[in-house]
Amino acid sequence: MSAVTRLGGRGGDLVAEARGRPMAHAVLELIWHQQGITRADIARSTGLARSTVSDLVGDLLDSGLVIESGDAPSRGGRRAVMLTFDDDAHAVLGVDIGASHVSVVLTNLRGRVLHWVTEACEVRDAPDRTCEVVERLCRSALVSSPANDVSLLGLGVALPAPVDDKDPGRPAASVLPAWEGHAGLADVAGRLGVPLEVENDANLGALAELWWGTSEGIRNFTFLKVATGVGAGHIVDGDIFRGSSGVAGEIGHVTIDPAGPPCVCGNRGCLTTFVGTEALLDRVRALAPEYPGSPIDAETATLKGLTDAALAGDPLALAVIDEAGLHLGDAISGLINLMNPAEVVLGGGLTRVGDVLLDPIRREVARRTLVTSAARTRIRASALGERDVALGAATLVIARALEAPDRFFPQLAPA
Repeated sequence: MSAVTRLGGRGGDLVAEARGRPMAHAVLELIWHQQGITRADIARSTGLARSTVSDLVGDLLDSGLVIESGDAPSRGGRRAVMLTFDDDAHAVLGVDIGASHVSVVLTNLRGRVLHWVTEACEVRDAPDRTCEVVERLCRSALVSSPANDVSLLGLGVALPAPVDDKDPGRPAASVLPAWEGHAGLADVAGRLGVPLEVENDANLGALAELWWGTSEGIRNFTFLKVATGVGAGHIVDGDIFRGSSGVAGEIGHVTIDPAGPPCVCGNRGCLTTFVGTEALLDRVRALAPEYPGSPIDAETATLKGLTDAALAGDPLALAVIDEAGLHLGDAISGLINLMNPAEVVLGGGLTRVGDVLLDPIRREVARRTLVTSAARTRIRASALGERDVALGAATLVIARALEAPDRFFPQLAPA
């Protein structure tokens, strides 16, 4: 995904990195990145003849992705015309399919959120029902958005399972067995009349951070999604690191206690069995007798109720989250020693408690990591909030469209 590298928070000679690709594509990326550039500046940046640049820009203007936006500042003589990317030429749908929810975001081509909606949905064993919810929420977003008269560019989907980039429509059967061979998402995209892009949810949380979050410009970091399960998305040298078969980042299935609880993956004592949502609520029920004054109803506890209570200073909630932070700190310590990221960014509902969770993580990391690694790795919560993964799914479409625009705009295909 070289477009992710080039456009995700760094400048440089974008066109020089695009060897082997049609120059119109590279010029389009340059215009997207610069947000205001003249034909003469494009020629200087690329080394192309001005006549060639003029022809390429003509094709881009015809596509509607690039517009002439007025005169450039005068350098003496005739003013040049500024070219800008039309961020609102198309809209993009991003879908976050979690273990127990479906969330949909509609954005423009610069990641600006036009509409957001989320709905509870039991995903693991109900692919048909899930795809029905996805399509209904997507159509609702298109109708409800102020940009409902703008054409749709593509549909990006985040799945809570490893995704093989050679066969992205087939999530890992070990995590979503009922989804094996299921083509429902492709059918949804077909009915919407747009291309489909699919990726792992934690990877897309990392992608959103790379492009739009406060990790912009940082080329080595890890995004950790803490939800029903736990997953990691690694950005290495400015690109998503997937490993040899697309399963890199399954930190939730790293064993931290071989004698621990059984995990859905078949092993015991995985990180998810200690800090996943159900594990946290089980811990609330186990500790409740020790905290008779807690406002939390252990039998009907929810993650939101737990985090609300923690923010209000409830001792039971604080004890549960402190334990979770220590377990996460244990796993993150190994990650830091192994990967040496500049940042570890946490997303998911639990992170709304902020330092209540981050402080025990940082304490454990300081105790378990090499001093130099721990001192240089920043650990923080994502600033993108609950929309992070869905926004990453929309960003994936934007990245693909900028890297290979002829797939989305046939008129830009090389002659």
